[in-house]
Amino acid sequence: MKYKSIFNQRKALRFRQFIRKRYALFACLGRVVTIGVLSVATLQSATAAHRHVSTEEDMADTTRIVDKEATLDDVEITGSRAPLALGQAARMVTVLSRDEIQAAPVQSINDLLKMAVGVDVRQRGPIGAQTDVSIRGGTQEQITILLNGINICDPQTGHNAFDLPCDISDIERIEVLEGPAARVFGTSSLVGAINIVTNPSSDLPRGGGVKLRAEGGSFGYAQAAARFSTFSPRGGWEGVSTSFTRSDGYSRSKAGHLNSDYCGGKAFYQGGYDGEQIQLNWHAGMSTKGYGSNTFYSAKYDEQFEKTTKLFTAVKTNVQGSRFKVQSAIYWNRGYDRFELIRGDESKVPFNHHRTDVFGINLNSYFDWAAGRTAFGAEFRNEDIVSSNLGEPLNNPHGDYKCGLNRSNLSLHLEHNILLRRLTLSAGFVAVKNTWNEMPFTLYPGIDASYRIGEHWKFYASYNESLRMPSFTELYYSVGGHKADKYLKPEELRAIEGGVRYTSRAFSVKASVFHHHQHNTIDWVMDTREADPIWQSVNLTKVNTFGQEITLSISPSTLLTPHSSITISYCHLHQQKQEADYLQSQYSLEYLRHKLTAQLRMRLATHLDLSLGYRWQDRMGTYTDASGQVHDYHPYSVVDARLAWTSDTARFYVEGNNLTNHHYVDYGNVPQPGCWLTVGAQYDLSF
Repeated sequence: MKYKSIFNQRKALRFRQFIRKRYALFACLGRVVTIGVLSVATLQSATAAHRHVSTEEDMADTTRIVDKEATLDDVEITGSRAPLALGQAARMVTVLSRDEIQAAPVQSINDLLKMAVGVDVRQRGPIGAQTDVSIRGGTQEQITILLNGINICDPQTGHNAFDLPCDISDIERIEVLEGPAARVFGTSSLVGAINIVTNPSSDLPRGGGVKLRAEGGSFGYAQAAARFSTFSPRGGWEGVSTSFTRSDGYSRSKAGHLNSDYCGGKAFYQGGYDGEQIQLNWHAGMSTKGYGSNTFYSAKYDEQFEKTTKLFTAVKTNVQGSRFKVQSAIYWNRGYDRFELIRGDESKVPFNHHRTDVFGINLNSYFDWAAGRTAFGAEFRNEDIVSSNLGEPLNNPHGDYKCGLNRSNLSLHLEHNILLRRLTLSAGFVAVKNTWNEMPFTLYPGIDASYRIGEHWKFYASYNESLRMPSFTELYYSVGGHKADKYLKPEELRAIEGGVRYTSRAFSVKASVFHHHQHNTIDWVMDTREADPIWQSVNLTKVNTFGQEITLSISPSTLLTPHSSITISYCHLHQQKQEADYLQSQYSLEYLRHKLTAQLRMRLATHLDLSLGYRWQDRMGTYTDASGQVHDYHPYSVVDARLAWTSDTARFYVEGNNLTNHHYVDYGNVPQPGCWLTVGAQYDLSF
């Protein structure tokens, strides 16, 4: 049978809801559009605005919940080079919506990702002080972090990747792409990518207003945040947000000093213009924070300290011509990092000073024709560092900076998408060349496919290859019991995955099975046979990862109570590696063998909502304490909750993290806080 492209079909469509997206109409070109049903709940909601009838409001809320999957299916996501709606995407992409983000009992963006079952969030400090995020058994260096589609990875170290400038209230959604994504995002995305999408006016009724938020809680925690946004009828919009956070910390050193305190601020500006043929988006932001690092990097020193400052700028354009669509972006990010092994005293151990600059420009174009949608483009990215100890000696040292290194990455990509009635097929490659270590052009291909059966079933399959360049720390950090290898090879990975998704109005199920094969995996290892062992950066021969994931989401609102949902997820990993038992790994051989998460959202009474989160995880690997004793990681579980009263203009909430007061570690020798209580309030003023 010969299949015709979806763009040549003449089939009537029936919309379940109205969405205000540019691609929504574009996706229907060449097809007859009919509107068969006008949502009664929408009319009832409008009537309730005049009559103040609560029953109609509850019905509208219920309709929004059961249509959540339909809403997400219409969202344009970054799972491929050519923009596709989530419902058309050929890969599984986890999307955390604004409603889920606002209801979650969390204090930072980092905490949000803990409930994504395939994501490993390892904290050294709370409130986003320092969090290492990885995907499917990888490390924090092996994923790409994007802010509105812009790569903000720090080439110095992945430890600072989540120093984000935006407030949690700025986020419209978070997209998690699990599995290699070099074809989409280039280098760094060895095992996946996380894209944080912000929109300062998306949750305001008339597109403009002010949001004020204040909260405080255990361990001297306090936060104040404000956001201002405006929307022009001519298509322009902009917003500014700022926040300040502090905490005394939850632990003290042996000398009795606070060693987990935190103080930091954020500022973020975002604007845009939506015209008929051109769209512009831009952002600029800053994140600065200083925090007690107690025993982050060495168990022998319990009064470490770190101060980081990040600056972000980017401009994006989207030009829609009659045949071609062209997307381009230019960005510059700068980061400062000062680390003190002995806080406030460098007479014994000098402080580490680093400054990184990343400049990038990319071009992506695509066009539709009889055979589908084709995308092609290129990206140039330059990474530069000056440091007290990372890189080669500078010809002209200045201030604290004695060393430095500069490298450039050029990538070319080509992708084609075939969009049939039931089948989506996406295939392409990225060709990468890096000036570091005289790397030649290397090709990394990939192919993704999804097949839809009826309205409920969707099957996925993919094969992708990817790579990751060593960080500057892995190449040159040879101080304080560490020895780096500046001749490390890039990491490479081949992955195959298959999955299925079932969606109905009452519940949905997603399941996947995958296998990752890594070459030249980079890790810090310690030979425990040595009398005075040190950490060394090495290329492991290979690591094979086998995994399974399953997520079940239930909407009891269709059967029982309105405004309720239950989500249960489980991930199992098993890694095989060619490594001797006497080698202790710092990252890649420490992975989550089991992770189970459960979330419950329900309405207790009018305006009163409860959110519960449960997480159980079992980590493989060992760690060595200050006395030289080796310990296994132990399984642990954490329960979080938030109780919120919400009206049209205000929200009051109380939340608790680690309500069972369980003592646990994500990294050896860095204990996490016990029960943490927070009380907060938010006020919204619309224009």
